[in-house]
Amino acid sequence: MNYDQLALDLHKQYGGKITLKLRDGSQLDRDKLSAYYTPGVAAVCREIAAHPDKMPVYTWTNNLVAVISDGSAVLGLGDIGPRASMPVMEGKALLFKHFANVDAVPIVLDVHEPDEIIAAVKAIAPSFGGINLEDISAPKCFEVEERLKNELDIPVMHDDQHGTAIVTLAGLINAENILGRDLNSSRAVFSGVGAAGVAIMRLLKEYAPGLTIHAVDSRGMISSGRDDLNPIKKQLLDEGTIAGDVSGTLTDAVKDADIFVGVSAPGILTPDMIKTMNSDPIIFALANPDPEIMPDVAKQAGAAIVATGRSDFPNQVNNALAFPGIFRGALDHGVKKITGEHKIAAAEAIAGLVENPTVNEIIPSVFAPNLVETVADVIR
Repeated sequence: MNYDQLALDLHKQYGGKITLKLRDGSQLDRDKLSAYYTPGVAAVCREIAAHPDKMPVYTWTNNLVAVISDGSAVLGLGDIGPRASMPVMEGKALLFKHFANVDAVPIVLDVHEPDEIIAAVKAIAPSFGGINLEDISAPKCFEVEERLKNELDIPVMHDDQHGTAIVTLAGLINAENILGRDLNSSRAVFSGVGAAGVAIMRLLKEYAPGLTIHAVDSRGMISSGRDDLNPIKKQLLDEGTIAGDVSGTLTDAVKDADIFVGVSAPGILTPDMIKTMNSDPIIFALANPDPEIMPDVAKQAGAAIVATGRSDFPNQVNNALAFPGIFRGALDHGVKKITGEHKIAAAEAIAGLVENPTVNEIIPSVFAPNLVETVADVIR
């Protein structure tokens, strides 16, 4: 199947993927028109003016999320700008609606500095019940999300970070259980210290404080001896998320490691590297669409369990397993902030949906029955 051509044809045929639909599907008669608009709507305006917390009672903000991007880190395409990012934002809105019946509005911003993005999102935030940040490049995505979480009274989540982290943790919980191992006594090596890598490392460390993490960027291992680290990498060392007591290349880092997590570039993990890892290594090669190593090659080199971001191999780490249920739960239960506890609970819920995990099934399908309901139930 030529998915590129199919995508072009379908998007052109329908002029995009989403539209609006009236909640009240009955006949719009004169009385309803007078109630929904003038003069009756003034009563609803007065009620909200007097009681702002009732806005979700009387408007669609009870089920409405903004999907917001500046187009600076779209898929594997990079900084392609806000207009070219719109198909992805529409796609995210489609997934929200299809899987969780959450209404979502895609918004692309033609501003790119953190202060500008934050100001724009804050200005429109009263229109929504939640904010899903998407495809905003690192390191500015960290500041944008953190400030918006602190300055808004609705849930805010940068899905590129936390959706990936939640599903990765879910997969690792089952993978370690299959192999009879404990994440707290394992050593993981990360390739890539961008938005997803940072979030995964922090969530894994919060879940399993005894886990040892080493990380590699384009210049080698993140080490306390390096003088070229950006503030985020320094912070990861200072807070103890990354162990900075070693140095070297990716080849040096993976030697005697139990887990490899790649959120970087295609083809950088070789079979020879896997052969130097501890027995039955776990490989999460998440670069998309082309992973750090292809699953069949990794298994031939000795990997016990392999996950990727691709849908044509087992164990797809797919953000759609997490974000629809998280926002469904936040909207339904009045959650104002998505916390680390929420993320861990979501990961455990997702892992628990695989009744009998195997090496080829450590993560449920996005079509798993009760997926959204199960995740939503723990977001309280």
